Amino acid sequence: MSNLPPLYDGIRALILSARNSVVRGVDLIQVWTNFEIGRRIVEHEQHGADRAEYGKELLKELAARLTGEFGGGFSRSNLEYMRRFYLAYSDRLPQISQTLSGKLPAFGISQTLSGELTVVEGNQRMPFALSWSHYVFLLGVKNLSERSFYEIEASKQNWTLRELRRQFDAGLYERLALSRDKEGVRKLAQEGQLVATPQDLLKEPYVLEFLGLDERDRYSESEMESAIVDHLERFLLELGKGFLFEARQKRFTFDEEHFFVDLVFYNRLLRCYVLIDLKIGKLTHQDLGQMQMYVNYFDRFVKTDAENSTIGIVLCKKKHTALVEITLPKDANIHAREYQLYLPSKEELQQKLAEWMT
Repeated sequence: MSNLPPLYDGIRALILSARNSVVRGVDLIQVWTNFEIGRRIVEHEQHGADRAEYGKELLKELAARLTGEFGGGFSRSNLEYMRRFYLAYSDRLPQISQTLSGKLPAFGISQTLSGELTVVEGNQRMPFALSWSHYVFLLGVKNLSERSFYEIEASKQNWTLRELRRQFDAGLYERLALSRDKEGVRKLAQEGQLVATPQDLLKEPYVLEFLGLDERDRYSESEMESAIVDHLERFLLELGKGFLFEARQKRFTFDEEHFFVDLVFYNRLLRCYVLIDLKIGKLTHQDLGQMQMYVNYFDRFVKTDAENSTIGIVLCKKKHTALVEITLPKDANIHAREYQLYLPSKEELQQKLAEWMT
C-alpha cells in the first residue's frame, strides 16, 4: 500500500478539478445565455423608432413576462446588464452565438496534459472564463485597459468575486502600472501581469489593510511580522504570482554572529529567493546595507547554480528615493517599497498614472 498516497492525491485532484469544471460550466452557460439575450435585445432595439424610450419600455415589458414564466433573474436592471454586456464584449468575441439558428454553443470538458479539466466549446477554449457576477462587476470598470487587465487576472488566478473587488479597490492595476514603462502598461491590458524579471514583481505601494493594524496604533516590527504570518494567504496574494513561503526569522551565522531575515519566500516563476525586511520607522542606508548583506549571503551559500539571483525587498512605511538611489548601485537586486495599512484612493492612483502616461 506504499504507492497509495500518490494515487490518492492524483485521483483527489482530478475529482476536485472535475467538480470545479462542472460549476464553471454552469456559470459559462449562464454567461453565454445572457450574452445571447443581450444580443437579441440590441438587435430588436435597432428596429425601434425612438431608441431610448422604446428600449426602456421594451425592457420593462420583457422583464415582466420573463419573470412571470421563469422567476427571478430577469428584472429590468438584469436585462440592462445583459444588453450592456453584449455591447461591451461583442466586438472581440468570435461570432459563435450569432448563427442563423441562434443556438447557444455546445459545451464540453477537456483535459490538459497536466491533468487540469477545462470547459471548452467545440475544439476551442471558451472566450468567457468568469461567472456572470464577475462580468457584472467588470462592466462598472470604465477604463477599458483596466477592465481587460482585471478580467485576465481574475481568470488566471481564479479570483472569487470578493478577491476581484479587493484587488480593484486596492488599485492593483495602477500600482503595477506605476512600476512599469509605457510599453509595460500596454502589456498589462493585453496579457495581464507577466513575471519574467524581478521588476515585474514590484508594486508601489503594497496594501496591507487585511492585517488589521490601525495607522493610529503603535505597533512593532515583530507585531507586524506576526500579523503577516497570521494572514499569510492574503499576504501571498498581495505579493503576487509564484510566491511560496519558506521561513520567518531565518537565521544564518558567520564570524560567530547570528543574523535574522524577517521573511523568506521563494518565487517559482523567477526561480529565486525573495527576502523581505520590515521597517516601520524611517528608512536608513543601514537598512539597505543590511539587506545587501542578506542577499549576498543567500547568493553565495544558499541558492544553487541553477537558481537565479536573490531579490531583497525592504518594506517600509516611508522610503527616501534619493537615499535609495545614492546608496544602491543601479544593478542591485535590492528594492525599497512602501506599504500602507489602508486601501489607497483609486482617484489619486489614477491621477498619478494619467500624469505619468502623458
